[in-house]
Amino acid sequence: MPRIAALGVFVSLVAGCATTPLPEAPAVPLSFIELDIAAAQQAIREQRVSCEQITRRYLRRIETYNQVDELNAIIYINPRALQRARALDKKYAASCAMKRLHCIPVILKDNFDTADMPTEAGSIAMHGSYPPDDAFMVQRLRDNDAIILAKSNMAEWAFSPYVTVSSTHGITRNAYDRERVPAGSSGGTASAIAANFGIIGMGTDTGNSIRGPASHLALVGMRSTLGATSRDGIVPLLLNRDVGGPLTRTVTDNAVAYSVIAGVDPADPLTRSAAGHVRADYSAYLKRDGLQGARLGVLRALVDSGDADFEVIDTMDRAIEELTAAGAVIIDPLEIPDFDRLRQATGFCSRFRYDLENYLDTLGAAAPISSLDDVERERRYLPGSAQAMEWAMAVSGTPQEQNPPCVDVEGDPRRKQFLTAVVAAMDAAGLDAIIYPSWSNPPRKIDDLESPHGNNSPVIAPHTGQPAITVPMGYTSNGLPLGLQFLARPYDEHKLFQFAFAFEQATQYRRPPPGFGPLDLELQTGVCYFNTGSHAVGSHVCSGGELLHCEGRGMWVREGTCNQD
Repeated sequence: MPRIAALGVFVSLVAGCATTPLPEAPAVPLSFIELDIAAAQQAIREQRVSCEQITRRYLRRIETYNQVDELNAIIYINPRALQRARALDKKYAASCAMKRLHCIPVILKDNFDTADMPTEAGSIAMHGSYPPDDAFMVQRLRDNDAIILAKSNMAEWAFSPYVTVSSTHGITRNAYDRERVPAGSSGGTASAIAANFGIIGMGTDTGNSIRGPASHLALVGMRSTLGATSRDGIVPLLLNRDVGGPLTRTVTDNAVAYSVIAGVDPADPLTRSAAGHVRADYSAYLKRDGLQGARLGVLRALVDSGDADFEVIDTMDRAIEELTAAGAVIIDPLEIPDFDRLRQATGFCSRFRYDLENYLDTLGAAAPISSLDDVERERRYLPGSAQAMEWAMAVSGTPQEQNPPCVDVEGDPRRKQFLTAVVAAMDAAGLDAIIYPSWSNPPRKIDDLESPHGNNSPVIAPHTGQPAITVPMGYTSNGLPLGLQFLARPYDEHKLFQFAFAFEQATQYRRPPPGFGPLDLELQTGVCYFNTGSHAVGSHVCSGGELLHCEGRGMWVREGTCNQD
C-alpha cells in the first residue's frame, strides 16, 4: 500500500506530544455515537484521531443525516470549522496542552450572534444578517478552543415553546420520532445533539426552550439563575426572562460547558449579581452518591394535573423511587402556599418590541430591519406567529413604563413575591430542590396543537429567576423521551448538577435515537475513503478507489466502504 505525504505531515504534527510511535491503526476505534468531551480529548491525546478528523466526521454525519426524514435540525455549517480544527491540531502539537473545550464541536441556536455566520433568529426578516461580533457566550466557547460547527433551526423569534418552525428554514422534527415535535424554540439544537451531530448544543430559555427540548430529546438542559449567564449578543425574546445555556447528552458535559459560559459580563449589567456566586468548575460537584441525604420536594401540582398522561405520572413515580434508592429524602407532597394565585398573577409581560429594537441598534447600518414595525407592516412572519406578533405590537414604550413594570425579579413585585413564597416553602421543608416532570405529556404530533401539552417549565423558574435542570427519566411505551426537572434556590446550580449527575448515573436512561447510527465508515478500525483501486489497511480491505486517506492513520482519501478481510 502506498504511503503518501499526508501521513508524514500528521506524524510531524503530533510528534511534539508523542511518547510512542503513531500506531499503524488505532487499537480501539473511536465511536462518534454518544461521544463526550473527555473521550474525544483522550482520543486526541492517544493519537487515535486528530481534531480535523473529529470535525470532518461530525460534518459528515450532518451531511448524511440532517435531511433524513426531514429532521432539518442544522441550517448553516461554519465555513471556517475545518480551518479552526487544523489550527487547533497545530496548537496542540506545539504545546501538548488542551483548554477545557479543545476541539469540542458546538452547535448554536440561530439566535446567538456569530460574526462568521448569519444570525437570523428564525425570521425571514433577518435573512442574511451578520452581526459585527460574537455573543459573549460564543466568545467564551471559542476562547476555550471549542469549534463552532454549525447553526441550528429555531422557532421564529423564539415565539413557540411547542414547535420549532422558522420562516427561514421550515420545521424541525423530533429525532426519536419524525412525526413528533422536538418542542420549541431550541428544537433544532436538541434534535441535532440527540442525533450526535455535535457534542455541545447551545439553546435559549425564556420560559421553556432549553429544558423543554431537552426533555423531548433525552438530553440534559440547564437553565441558569437569571443573571448567572450573559444575554449579550443573543437575539432577545423577553430580556427580563431570557437565559442561554447548554444542551448535552450527559450531565458531565453540561457541567463543563456551563463552567465555561457562566460569569460576569461587563456588557450585561444583570450579571453583576453573579460575582461571588458562580463556581469555577461545576464538574467538581459530580458525585455518584450525590443524592445521599438530599432533600427533594415533589410538587404534585405539576405531577397530577388533570390532563397529565398516565405514563408520565407512572414514570415520575418510578423516578421518585429511584431517587429514594439513591439516598434522597423525599418530601411528598410539597405545598407552596397560595401557589395557584401566584402562578396566575405572574405572567409573561410583553417587551419583545423594545428589546428587539435595542438589539437591532447593535447591528448598526448592517441591520436588515430597523424595527418590529417593518416586520409587521410587510407581514414578514409565519401565519402561526400572528398572535405573538399582535401581542408584541400591542405594547410600546419602555418596560419600566408598564404597570406593573416589565422588569427583572427585584423590580417586579409579583415576581419577587413568587420567589419569596417558593424559597420560604423550601426553607420550611428543609429542601435542597423541588422536582416535577418537565412535561406532563409526551411529545405531540407535528400538526397537533390542541391535545394537552403539559408544559411545566414556564410555571416557576422564568418568573422567579431560579435555576432548573432537566435530565432524562425514561421513555413512554412507544419510545418517546421524558424528562425530570430539578429546581433550586438562586445560584445553587452546583447542587442541580450534583443531583442530576447522581440520578443519571443510577438510572442511565439516555439512549441515542434510532436511524442515526454509525456511518459505514465508523464501523471499522481502519476507516477508509477512496476513489479508484483496492488497498489493504491493517486488517481491512478498502475497495473501489485510489487510497487518499485512512482515518486514524493520517492519510487523506475519498469516500467509500471499508470491509473486513
